[in-house]
Amino acid sequence: MTGDKSPQRLSRPSYGSISSPPSSEPQQEPPRTTYLSEKIPIPDTELGTFSLRKLWAFTGPGFLMSIAFLDPGNIESDLQAGAVAGFKLLWVLLWATVLGLLCQRLAARLGVVTGKDLGEVCHLYYPKVPRTLLWLTIELAIVGSDMQEVIGTAIAFSLLSAGRIPLWGGVLITIVDTFFFLFLDNYGLRKLEAFFGFLITIMALTFGYEYVVARPAQLAVLRGLLLPSCPGCGHPELLQAVGIVGAIIMPHNIYLHSALVKSREIDRSRRTDIREANMYFLIEATIALSVSFFINLFVVAVFGQAFYQQSNEAAFNVCANSSLHDYAKIFPKNNLTVEVDIYQGGFLKLRWSRFARVLLTRSCAILPTVLVAVFRDLKDLSGLNDLLNVLQSLLLPFAVLPILTFTSMPALMQEFANSRLSKAIASSIMALICAINLYFVVTYLPSLPHPAYFVLVALLAAVYLGLTTYLVWTCLIAHGATLLAHSSHQHFLYGLPEEERGTISG
Repeated sequence: MTGDKSPQRLSRPSYGSISSPPSSEPQQEPPRTTYLSEKIPIPDTELGTFSLRKLWAFTGPGFLMSIAFLDPGNIESDLQAGAVAGFKLLWVLLWATVLGLLCQRLAARLGVVTGKDLGEVCHLYYPKVPRTLLWLTIELAIVGSDMQEVIGTAIAFSLLSAGRIPLWGGVLITIVDTFFFLFLDNYGLRKLEAFFGFLITIMALTFGYEYVVARPAQLAVLRGLLLPSCPGCGHPELLQAVGIVGAIIMPHNIYLHSALVKSREIDRSRRTDIREANMYFLIEATIALSVSFFINLFVVAVFGQAFYQQSNEAAFNVCANSSLHDYAKIFPKNNLTVEVDIYQGGFLKLRWSRFARVLLTRSCAILPTVLVAVFRDLKDLSGLNDLLNVLQSLLLPFAVLPILTFTSMPALMQEFANSRLSKAIASSIMALICAINLYFVVTYLPSLPHPAYFVLVALLAAVYLGLTTYLVWTCLIAHGATLLAHSSHQHFLYGLPEEERGTISG
């Protein structure tokens, strides 16, 4: 592609417009297949009619994705929001879930239309340095999410055993689930989807039961859910509201969803099949995130009913005089307000095996958590969990900006590119995320223990702002800002040339 003449718009025979063309070169031995390479057949039904059989065939990716809406970071935010603000922030939870659904919709559309996940598309369109930095940021997000899972599991085992299982013991137990999920790899995608659906069902039933037993004031719950206001709220409530939004929309989850939808057999040469797949995936994701929303709602409401404006001494007395007396020591006997300290707190085309990749990221998550659990205490683990929520929020632009860029490109998405309304909504989400990140930075900078840390923060900020600026620039080009398009980046306007479309395998 040269700079002396504009490239012509490329004609494409099918909607899988960046799928690899046939190659005369010798084929490398394909890697061992996993559940992510499995293809689920879609039943034939009468065209133009809604089919429950077909919806069932498309059901699965959304529920796997929705697990991220129920991870320890989210539950921690729910507990804190209920204890600190009661029911006043339920509307924030509702709209954060809606914003998360809109981001996941874009991710699913990209995977369905192109046949590639977001990481693969980034590999095709971004130069080596930006895509390497993007890969590092998402790996960091995955490690951070793993650490939250490890922390949550360790605290849960400690609480359920009334302290008999130490924190470091709970951390080590999480090693088992790593090998368990690798073991499930051998049994197919549908069984994995069914297993996670079972886990979500258990969460819905148990938290729903707690909601019924706690009997929160239904009128107050509805008022907190439908009225976007927070009377009498101050800095602690605002911090919890920001934490809810930051915990709901996870950066690596956007990449994950764009890959999961590739597991269904879709004829990308037929636009009716693509349109139908987009519809069914949206319905399934809406159902999955609705279930996750109600689970989060149950947690916020239960803790709001039980602990909002309650003192530690009152909570201690309730536990001490019940069958849960062994757990009363969680709450110190003082008149301070309860703060719920029990729970606070495809880029490079690597050919590693799934076992090696998972082992690396989980090891990076477990090792620092073990050190904190052994040498520190529960409060330090809780504080680490809070910092990981901040990390997820800071890394979010590195998923939202690429997905907004590529789903807005007519050369890539053709008639399935974002409409003006979708672009406006996604851009508003991006602006909200930036505002959240700015708030977090302003809040946490004064708490740095030593001035030397500011040097490290300045270096990281330079890299962060540089990558963000680059992503914003390419996003503007994809939205039609031709004056900003350098000759080396005109493929964001016109698509990839023929010789570059086969650089990755389908």
